[in-house]
Amino acid sequence: MATLNWRVSVFLFLVSILFCPLVIAQEVEDESEFDYIRGSKKGPSKWGEIKREWERCKNGEMQSPIDLSSTRVKAIKTLGHLNNKYKPSNAILKNRGHDISIKWEGNAGSIKINDTNYLLQQIHWHSPSEHTLNGRRYDLELHLVHQSSHTDVKYPIAVVGIFYKMGRPDPFLSKLSRKIKALGEEKEKKLGRIDPRMIKMGSIKYYRYMGSLTVPPCTEGVIWNINQKIGTVSREQVKLLRSAVHDSAEKNARPIQPRNGRQVDLYDPNPTHTPN
Repeated sequence: MATLNWRVSVFLFLVSILFCPLVIAQEVEDESEFDYIRGSKKGPSKWGEIKREWERCKNGEMQSPIDLSSTRVKAIKTLGHLNNKYKPSNAILKNRGHDISIKWEGNAGSIKINDTNYLLQQIHWHSPSEHTLNGRRYDLELHLVHQSSHTDVKYPIAVVGIFYKMGRPDPFLSKLSRKIKALGEEKEKKLGRIDPRMIKMGSIKYYRYMGSLTVPPCTEGVIWNINQKIGTVSREQVKLLRSAVHDSAEKNARPIQPRNGRQVDLYDPNPTHTPN
């Protein structure tokens, strides 16, 4: 019996190691647990007090989002391209109450950062943008959330962010609009095969810094990569994303967090130019 218990303990320990990254990267999906209303008991200033495991939201030193000020950004070329190997895979459209997201069920490909592959897990939208550029908030920000398959990586999560301003409709959102409208009271719908390569990055230049998830539990250890090129989105598309979620999340951007001396780099193959 003692031998059996020992084997069970070892098995559970190994399982906890294997699945640790999935727990680390998990954002809260129960929209009733928090909101974005200023002054609310469940608002951003109170997130770190709602649950013990959300304490990072209050006392973390590497919280996101931050302002990307060009006067404090170092342009370098050694970061390299954000090489992605995305591919079509079955996906689910989800209304998480606080945002609209697409979660891939299979292998949708990856990006490579510092010789580590990060597998694409899901994307979601924030309106207005969470990060700011020289103090400016844009109309929309898309997050592509990736997860490392290795347990010994210092930064197990990598997020690619894209800003959008009002203008021509975003082609990727245009293909999803009918499905988002059809969600209604349902929380999710199967989309079939969705190709993440349809999401246009726009530029090879990007800002990088180390931060956190922007929703509870505000987990730190996230490599942020914000594309410098600003995309466009129509007013109707932003309105659709806002009307689909709960009233408390129509504007689902977390307030800007202290930079705390963190370095922000700009990948630029020709760093002699001053970043915009």
